[in-house]
Amino acid sequence: MDKSFFALILLSALLFGCDSKSSNDESFTISPMVSPNATAIVVLGTIQDGGSPHIGCDKECCKSLFDNPDKDRQVVSLGLYDVETKKKYLFEATPDISRQVKALKNFGEESEGEMPDGVFLTHAHIGHYAGLLYLGKEARDAKGISVFAMPKMKEFLQTNGPWSQLVSNANIELIPLENGSPIALSKELKVTPLQVPHRDEYSETVGYKIEGPTKTALFIPDIDKWEKWERDILEEIKTVDYAFVDATFFSGQELNNRDMAEIPHPFILESMAKFDGLSSADKAKVIFIHFNHTNPVIDPTSAESKLVLSKGFRIARIKDVFEL
Repeated sequence: MDKSFFALILLSALLFGCDSKSSNDESFTISPMVSPNATAIVVLGTIQDGGSPHIGCDKECCKSLFDNPDKDRQVVSLGLYDVETKKKYLFEATPDISRQVKALKNFGEESEGEMPDGVFLTHAHIGHYAGLLYLGKEARDAKGISVFAMPKMKEFLQTNGPWSQLVSNANIELIPLENGSPIALSKELKVTPLQVPHRDEYSETVGYKIEGPTKTALFIPDIDKWEKWERDILEEIKTVDYAFVDATFFSGQELNNRDMAEIPHPFILESMAKFDGLSSADKAKVIFIHFNHTNPVIDPTSAESKLVLSKGFRIARIKDVFEL
């Protein structure tokens, strides 16, 4: 590890604390909604699978949130609006899908229907696909919503209840994906799954490259350490305009009851050190997302958030909009 990484670790030790303020703090701002004339991505959630407050958490970061929930703390998801077709797509089916689907309906040109035109899944961990249950007969009883899934993910949904009931009842229609093969959503919009290393108990894990009329985004909410990926993340960042990347933990100090070796996400401190050689323009493409409830960057006023911004990187906030 280089000296810059150790310097960041030292600074983290001085700054770190679990206590975090609500994103409804007066200093919290969001990007304005773009014109419905633009194909765009909207951030619909930024939190790791377990949400915030987190089940069983008795730390300061969660205590006040049980009685006073923060509506902006929703599990990680992106929405995609295609201006050419007026269609909308959801990336991830989270436990917060009800609010996220409503927000997507109202994004860009308001949709006539309530449901998205398609859902792209990254993998079979609870925060990324559990929301599919709400498309079933106990809730929406949806009709034929396209769900894009890799081979193992597709097979898992087809052969395991209660997910298989969504298929047999035609609540969803599974659309197969192949690693590295783009899916054309319209003439000027395509999505390509990119397989990444992660804990794959039930499915593969993928990120997505989303290519619009003029700009391209990379979305990798979950991955093991960058060095385990066959692709070079530095080169991937250089080829896109936005890179939404796994930022589950700020540092290894956050969990005192779990073996961090069993949760090998790249810490924000590690990613910043790895990305340090990028140009200022390329650093500005990096948008950290997928925050554990303990992660201090959830609070935009925290010293850790300010550190990330001072290094030239960005932090995803709910309702942020990025034109494609």
